[in-house]
Amino acid sequence: MRAVLVLYFRYFLRWDEDLATAIYHAFVALCYLTPILGAIIADSWLGKFKTIIYLSIVYTIGQLVISVSSIADMSDNDSDGHPNNLHLHIALAMVGLILIAFGTGGIKPCVSAFGGDQFEDNQVKERGRFFSIFYLSINAGSLLSTIITPILRGLHCGRVPQACYPVAFGVPGALMAVALLVFIGGSSLYKKSTPQGNIMLKVSKCIGFAIKNRFRHRSEQYPKREHFMDWATEKYDEHLIAQVKMVLKVLFLYIPLPMFWALFDQQGSRWTFQATRMDGNFGGLDIQPDQMQTVNPILILILVPVVDVIVYPLIAKCKLNFTPLRKMTVGMFLAALAFIAAALVQMEIDKTLPIFPTGEQGQIKIINVGKSPVNVALGGVSPSHLLAPSEASEYISVTAVNIENVSVTYGVKTVTYPTVINNGSRHTLLVTDILQPAMKLLDDIEEKPEEGKNAIRFATALTDVDNITMDGTEFGSLNKLSATNYSLFTKGTKMISYVINGKLCSQDSKEFGFGSSFTIIINEECPTENFKITYIEDIEPNSVHMAWQIPQYLLITSGEVVFSVTGLAFSYSQAPSNMKSVLQAGWLLTNAVGNIIVLIVAEASTIQEQWAEYILFAALLIAVCIVFATMAYFYTYVDPLEVEAEIGQELAKEKEAAEKQTGIENGSVLVIQSNL
Repeated sequence: MRAVLVLYFRYFLRWDEDLATAIYHAFVALCYLTPILGAIIADSWLGKFKTIIYLSIVYTIGQLVISVSSIADMSDNDSDGHPNNLHLHIALAMVGLILIAFGTGGIKPCVSAFGGDQFEDNQVKERGRFFSIFYLSINAGSLLSTIITPILRGLHCGRVPQACYPVAFGVPGALMAVALLVFIGGSSLYKKSTPQGNIMLKVSKCIGFAIKNRFRHRSEQYPKREHFMDWATEKYDEHLIAQVKMVLKVLFLYIPLPMFWALFDQQGSRWTFQATRMDGNFGGLDIQPDQMQTVNPILILILVPVVDVIVYPLIAKCKLNFTPLRKMTVGMFLAALAFIAAALVQMEIDKTLPIFPTGEQGQIKIINVGKSPVNVALGGVSPSHLLAPSEASEYISVTAVNIENVSVTYGVKTVTYPTVINNGSRHTLLVTDILQPAMKLLDDIEEKPEEGKNAIRFATALTDVDNITMDGTEFGSLNKLSATNYSLFTKGTKMISYVINGKLCSQDSKEFGFGSSFTIIINEECPTENFKITYIEDIEPNSVHMAWQIPQYLLITSGEVVFSVTGLAFSYSQAPSNMKSVLQAGWLLTNAVGNIIVLIVAEASTIQEQWAEYILFAALLIAVCIVFATMAYFYTYVDPLEVEAEIGQELAKEKEAAEKQTGIENGSVLVIQSNL
């Protein structure tokens, strides 16, 4: 569902890129915060099985709600394919996303653990195989979804055919419902453990008591203790306190980690927007902007075995001490390099983007749709522009207030027309001598067409051009000097047809690329099959190829492999067995905080250039990487089993000593009593 979410925000709800990015990352952050709540519910109240069922229902309802929110026909009163009551759609979308976030929060911490519960203690090999299949399933699902969901979005649906977000959101919801029914169907086969209480609550209470007790005894009359957790000894046993100390030691290392996730999760937001301004033609395969995310799971499936089987053994043969924390440092550095690569790609894209007018500037293009050469003079602007039939000028930048009239000269006849150019806008001026000299000022689109599509409109000076269609999309009719509105089309060749003087004219269009805009001039009444229509390019197609995003995906996925996989393994190796859920919660929390960082930057940053924002994130991560490397240098690795064994031995000795002391005291009492 996330594969198309940011495009839904941008092009259906009509939010700008910064707001769409901010809400996207707020949603992802919530998805990584709610698993803590889900784990508490499962361990303290419902158990894993019921938690999965109940919150999967919430999940499915949320998917249904966001699918309904994307049905434009609910409020499309003027039948233009766009919703009129955006507040209704936004409200439904937010409700749906909140339900999904809470649903995934119930599932994320429970499914893998519930699967692990199905194995006996001696089935280590089988349990390991299950987790391998489980991880493979996740990546297979990610791969399939990032391929299929954008295809579903690309379908046309609704009264006015538009991008089919209802199907793109609805199909995952339906599959989720099917998966839930299959899961429930195996109920009698499962081992279901009863809730034993949540260790996270116990740890939180222990830490809270230590802080509160330390605050109560903050005066100098109380002796200092070696660790602040030692202030919990009045209420909690030393074994728990020692375990919490080990966990806190790892959690302290987590402090710099959110910055990695701040960069990593922008694959679904900023990088997707970047892809909308690129050329997705891979030979015979056209890749949609949101499908480029497919590169990540593909590379994961390739790089995980390559790194484990080839890279790490080679490093070991070179006798380099490549510790887990050093691997994580390298992963962070690779992610920073990925954003430097993204910035370089963005610079190349920016060179190809049209320069739209701002402030008091305006732009005007002149198209001669007449049958004779024309000379057009913009009042207050020199020089004049001489154009042959079916020829167009480039966009001319003008100070809008200075253009008060336009003079059109065909042969010896000159006609002057009053004209108003709006500030910060683009216009096309159609001029003709068919029937009589005339001109018409059109409003042009003022940004790149959405989703990498092509914006097409028709213009003519002929009489009664009816039933203009392209690829099944109806443009209506034109009469004399006039033009249609723009409609959006995907890449490729389209069938154009129209009726003039009762005769049907049809032919294939030129090959459209990605992100272009054209005004198509209907010049003649199709006397032959190869009749002439003229294509005037308003915005040139995307020319920087999407393949240039592959290096940044390769770098950030390599970073993910050595950072994420290693980080979880390291965390588990440094914590007591009964504290692993606490570290899992801490790990998910770093992801949530990382997305909150992106949210803040997207909304608060005053940086205008996207490449500069990429450099900012890369610089921040490099700085954090240096801090983390310093922390890692001073970290001392421990074996939790040995530490717990030592603690157990100490507690046993203390217990034995206490029992001896109790025996001595009891003996003394007996002697005294006998003497009495």
